[in-house]
Amino acid sequence: MLPSQKYRRLSKVVLAFLLITAAISTKAQGKLEAYERKLYIQNNDTLPYRILYPKNFDSSKEYPLVLVLHGAGERGDNNEAQLVYGADLFLEKQEEYPAIVVFPQCPKDSYWSNVNIVPDENGKRMFNFRRGGKPTAAMDNLLGLLGDLKDADYVDKERIYVGGLSMGGMGTFEILRRKPNTFAAAFPVCGGAAPATARKFAKKVPLWVFHGEVDSVVPVEHSLVMAKAIEKAGGEAKLTVYPGVDHNSWVNAFNEPELLPWLFTHQKK
Repeated sequence: MLPSQKYRRLSKVVLAFLLITAAISTKAQGKLEAYERKLYIQNNDTLPYRILYPKNFDSSKEYPLVLVLHGAGERGDNNEAQLVYGADLFLEKQEEYPAIVVFPQCPKDSYWSNVNIVPDENGKRMFNFRRGGKPTAAMDNLLGLLGDLKDADYVDKERIYVGGLSMGGMGTFEILRRKPNTFAAAFPVCGGAAPATARKFAKKVPLWVFHGEVDSVVPVEHSLVMAKAIEKAGGEAKLTVYPGVDHNSWVNAFNEPELLPWLFTHQKK
């Protein structure tokens, strides 16, 4: 076979692969369009979010509400990036677990939680979590959105849940601190918070805390100390640390067969 023929054949293989990949991506995006595009506007500020309603949604019935907070890499204003992780799980389990699922998108210049991120002497990021203070702009808008969602007659006030990954895991701990009487259960993934804040929600909200053992971005110690602080404060913290897993433990967490059964069996204490 001549070199030019080999090149043409290779080009056809590469092109076919790219077309198949694009088709799969388009199909996946098509499925995620089941999440309606919406905007929450508060004081001339805007928080994009996507919302999934149960199949055969009936506004005369009550449904659980789930908030899912994305990580720092998915920030922006395209109202799409936040669906990269976890959205397909709730879509696939719609019939088994009919719920209203909301994925808000944090702006690029904000953060879900109140944390100072500074480099150490080796250039690695250190997370200094605040115990209090005013919420960030993104968290303030998220709290407003939560208030609006809760006001709907079709939301079961006893079954509101929150979870998130990385920055969203930090945001999960923070929104629990700010609204400890709202949530029935929570699942922070590779997040963290100031351990002293655990006492504000420990006895009210059961948590399933996830982290990768060798997380090189958000050290696993942040989840370990939070789980310990929650239990010390009289709460329930189920802890899962994945051996050898780096800063992508959300892949493991969203593939946990017991995650949704565990989540939806809880009602507000």
